Amino acid sequence: MITLLLAHLGLALLAPLLVSRIGARAFWILALPPAVTFGWAVLAQPGVHSSSPPSESYTWVPEIGLELAFRLDPLAWLMTLVVAGIGVLVLIYCAAYFDDEEPGLGRFAACLLAFAGAMLGLVTTDNLIVLYIFWEATTVLSYLLIGHVTHSRASRSAAMEALVVTTFGGLAMLIGIVLLGEQAGTYRLSEMAVPSAPATATSVAVVLLLVGAVTKSALLPFHFWLPGAMAAPTPVSAYLHAAAMVKAGIYLVARFAPSFADVPGWTPVVLVLGGGTMLLGAVQALRQDDLKLLLAYGTVSQLGFLVVLTGSGTVDAALAGTTMLLAHALFKASLFLTVGAIDHATGTRDLRKLSGLRRDVPVLAVAGTLSAASMAGLPPMFGFVGKEAAYTAYTTGAAPYSPWVLGVLVLGSALTLAYSLRFVRGAFRTDDQVPPLQVHAPGVVLQGVPLLLALASLALGPLSTHLEEPLLGYAATVGKSAGQAHLGLWHGVNLALVLSVATWALGFAVDAARHRLASLWGEHTPVPLSERAYRATMRLLDRVSLEVTGALQRGSLPLSLALMFLVFLVFPGGSLLVGGHDWASLPVRAYDMPAQVAVAAVTAAVAVAAVRSRRRLRAVILVGATGYGCAYLFLLHGAPDLALTQVLVETVSILVFILVLRRLSGRFNDDANTSERVLRGALGIGVGTVTALFALVMPGMRQAAPASEGMDSWSVDFGGGHNIVNVILVDARAWDTMGELSVVLAAATGVASLVFLQEDNVEGARRKLGEIRARRRTTHGTAGAQARWLAEGQALLPERRSVILEVVARLIFHVVIVWSIYLLLSGHDSPGGGFAAGLVAGLAIAVRYLAGGRDEMRAAAPVMPGLLLGTGLFLSAGNGLASMLAGGDVLQTWHAYVRIPLMGELHLVSSVVFDIGVYLVVIGLLLDILRSLGGALDQQIEDEPGRSLDDSPAHSDHGTTGPR
Repeated sequence: MITLLLAHLGLALLAPLLVSRIGARAFWILALPPAVTFGWAVLAQPGVHSSSPPSESYTWVPEIGLELAFRLDPLAWLMTLVVAGIGVLVLIYCAAYFDDEEPGLGRFAACLLAFAGAMLGLVTTDNLIVLYIFWEATTVLSYLLIGHVTHSRASRSAAMEALVVTTFGGLAMLIGIVLLGEQAGTYRLSEMAVPSAPATATSVAVVLLLVGAVTKSALLPFHFWLPGAMAAPTPVSAYLHAAAMVKAGIYLVARFAPSFADVPGWTPVVLVLGGGTMLLGAVQALRQDDLKLLLAYGTVSQLGFLVVLTGSGTVDAALAGTTMLLAHALFKASLFLTVGAIDHATGTRDLRKLSGLRRDVPVLAVAGTLSAASMAGLPPMFGFVGKEAAYTAYTTGAAPYSPWVLGVLVLGSALTLAYSLRFVRGAFRTDDQVPPLQVHAPGVVLQGVPLLLALASLALGPLSTHLEEPLLGYAATVGKSAGQAHLGLWHGVNLALVLSVATWALGFAVDAARHRLASLWGEHTPVPLSERAYRATMRLLDRVSLEVTGALQRGSLPLSLALMFLVFLVFPGGSLLVGGHDWASLPVRAYDMPAQVAVAAVTAAVAVAAVRSRRRLRAVILVGATGYGCAYLFLLHGAPDLALTQVLVETVSILVFILVLRRLSGRFNDDANTSERVLRGALGIGVGTVTALFALVMPGMRQAAPASEGMDSWSVDFGGGHNIVNVILVDARAWDTMGELSVVLAAATGVASLVFLQEDNVEGARRKLGEIRARRRTTHGTAGAQARWLAEGQALLPERRSVILEVVARLIFHVVIVWSIYLLLSGHDSPGGGFAAGLVAGLAIAVRYLAGGRDEMRAAAPVMPGLLLGTGLFLSAGNGLASMLAGGDVLQTWHAYVRIPLMGELHLVSSVVFDIGVYLVVIGLLLDILRSLGGALDQQIEDEPGRSLDDSPAHSDHGTTGPR
């Protein structure tokens, strides 16, 4: 199972490249992982229904019970068939639905396949925490898919609405997962059982889990997000909102019903919300003129139906629920894809404007009519079998509140028949009063995929008796049965059949009264109360955040720093005052060696000079010098790795400051009065004093042995390296480093967004890189090309060129790059590592930029920073997965000594791959900074009328502050 998940992920990462090369035809290739998954699930059926279903388990974070555990039991098997089977057909449908020139098609393809993989992981995982991770992955990916049309405000708004609602439910569900896991003593779904006397915490946990299911499956009162999500492309609607994402909530209810249906709070929530959603969605579907919205509200109604069935807690209802789950996936996906083909052929989905499609596209008419018949529960369709099973489940009296639930199901099914008739009539009627539309043939794929699904619904009706045994595999786990659980088209004349006839009669009556009902409820559909509440809440949050931000963040850096320092003085400083410390007995030692005194004195003097400096550049250099002084102190204490990193960070910081200073005046604004200076000085002295006192007090409060004891031998035994710092970062605390890499990624994105405010700027940078690569290919091998160094810098004006700097760049660039690689590869046993090596490589590129300008920087690193950032994060994460697949823990280090003839013994450590990822991420960050704060600011300055780079404010002591 993990192999199938990785196949989805790996091909999803390659999807943009495939789409860029072969266009929409790439979807045929992308359909391979779901196709293989579907075939594997079909072949695994005998083992699924045995006493030991297929399972896999890999340790992840054992301290919190987190493991990559997967189990293909009957319910997971059914959901896998739905997710993979519909996924294959939707991806194939996309190949014909989209043009090769569709904007963002590569991103869309990657997200759609990744979503299929996330759904596969969600339904097969046997660990609650991993289930939550996949749950949130589907939330994020659905946001990207719904908002595919980025220039559409409606699309962006719908995506955000879906994200907010489902994330809210996901957070509630996470609390429920933790409560439930702690109560049960395990996070394994297969090992979890309700206690004999459920505690209040169990009831609360179950209700919180249901909140997650309700939001995900668009039940009352959160149903409004699903119709809004119809702004997504039709394949997204067919997959996410008919067969996959909204089914996640149904799956959650079905998964916990066998164990928790008797827990107080479960039954009322499931039946009230499910039944109410079924009726409300059906009524709203009858009011829609947009075929896609009609199906959306119909989906809301059917989801309520499914929640009632799967959550009732009886074998009969569970069998009906799994039957309807499969039937709904088939007919609703077919109907959505039919609407997509109609829209593709006519340019509209408005049923008031459609006429004659039964004649123009008869294949779609057959597919749509058959699928609508299944949705309406008409024989011999598979939907009829599911509806009959549902009626049977509640005519036995075994299910709770059977008479009331049965009444809701009959009324809801009658309304379903009515809006199914509305769909067929609106889509395929022939009306002479409707102006004719220009219809072009949708193509074989656009018609064949929905027809295949419709024919499957038709075939499974008569064959439903053969599905009874596989579907009973899950239903039998519920434990309570009235002995009536059977599937088939004909069970004789019984109460369920009578109710079906009554349903049809009522449904046709509602359809006959459609004009009277339309005049009764008006022309426009009112905005649901819950949606109005959502919008009001979002407006309130915006207003409150604006007020809070306006009060606390006034755009003044001194004020923000003062607030942070005041909090530090009040709370940590206050704890020192009330801590009852014996200040007289503190172990104060002036110094360990005389060199410390000299370095500390010089560093302090430089810090005072920085405070008194009126020039920005001088202050930046002096502040950097204090950092170098700290690095020297690290070195004196025997920490060369920390010293090296500190020096490199200070150097990069100075570089960034200098780049930014070009847009600022040369001097500080001397507008502070005497009282402000006194307050600043007092605040600075106070913070320094409290920090020093903490440094004195903390060592005396130690109760446990220092963590550093024995680390010299531990680092060799645990990580196979002698550099303790590096072993901690890439072995012992690798998860922390992984999180920090994500933060670096976010920081790089933030830096770029400050400058590249328009997409055109990013595209311009890509075009420039393409030109440089093309020029390299054209001139490669010529004598001129080989003789020139800093070739891209030749375009600089003579007054902007420095021969000395160009010579220095030529002398040191390759040496520094080689040194960075040495630091990278030797960092496990000596000072260095991926972070320090990445800083060194980034500084080498910075030298090229300073010597030859932005084009030379692009020539030195002819890749987009995002590629380096993404590749680095992928390598670091992949290293963790590889160790797991090798039989160890996630991010576990493997090392070995290999003897090479004539070279001696070579120490190989698997964590070097993780370090290479860090190396690439850091280079990507620095390249993004140079591209944004360097090259982009160069361009801005040059584009300003009458300005050049030499005229930037930082070159003048009295220049005006430029745009920030």
